[in-house]
Amino acid sequence: MKGIIFYYSGSGNTKLALEYIAKNIKNVTFDFSSMVRAEEIPDLKSYDFVGFASFTDFWGPSKLVYDFMEKIPIQNEKLAFVFATYGYILGRNLKTLAKLARSRGFNVVIGEYMKSPESHVPSVVNGLTDENAPNNKEMMKLNKFISDFNGIIELYSNGNEVKSRRIKNKFLFNLFPVVSRTFARRDMGDKFVDEELCTECGTCENGCPYYAITLDPKPKFDMTKCYGCWYCYNHCPQKAIYTKKFRGVGHYPRPNAHYKEKLKT
Repeated sequence: MKGIIFYYSGSGNTKLALEYIAKNIKNVTFDFSSMVRAEEIPDLKSYDFVGFASFTDFWGPSKLVYDFMEKIPIQNEKLAFVFATYGYILGRNLKTLAKLARSRGFNVVIGEYMKSPESHVPSVVNGLTDENAPNNKEMMKLNKFISDFNGIIELYSNGNEVKSRRIKNKFLFNLFPVVSRTFARRDMGDKFVDEELCTECGTCENGCPYYAITLDPKPKFDMTKCYGCWYCYNHCPQKAIYTKKFRGVGHYPRPNAHYKEKLKT
């Protein structure tokens, strides 16, 4: 059997967790497809399962995820799962992912969330992150999800009906509304470039999910396109990009050593 996972992973935490999941799912070979700068949607006819996964961006999925989901052709109850990572508060991210998938005609049969180190710079600077996430309890929960998923695959492979499941969420998380990206961009504020540090490498321009950066020859920011995702700040190799509030601190560009050790594949 074949599956495909569409994902948005700013720091690599979400993708690494998905690779761990895919490695431990039996009898299904998964392809991975990033939602970032996705011009076309792969033909889903050859896939038995489709996954949708994203980190939590201000208590919900980012605008990029919403835009991507709108591009997917309406399906006829194709089986799907959802997965979300979060650093401090999950909010309604997982439930919203499931809602978006169902709006495109998918039969969402399982979902899970997992805590990971925070990559939102203000949260990192203010200590609202857990550098030792996931802990053993979180890993047990993740492995239980994998076991349940394998059970669903066995049902499907034996020709049994697989019914949609309610995606559970902690009551506390349901109290947090999905925040608009306008608010998120204001939270980040204007961005600047230390021209002495900048080497014009193009990492920010090539990686910006919203095409909001051009090199001329230094980075120029189009704040009408920017959604405050912190990608450019986190991933600049020289730490040349900064804001009024944050400069040279709080970077989390890729999974830390603890996270990689826990999710060895």
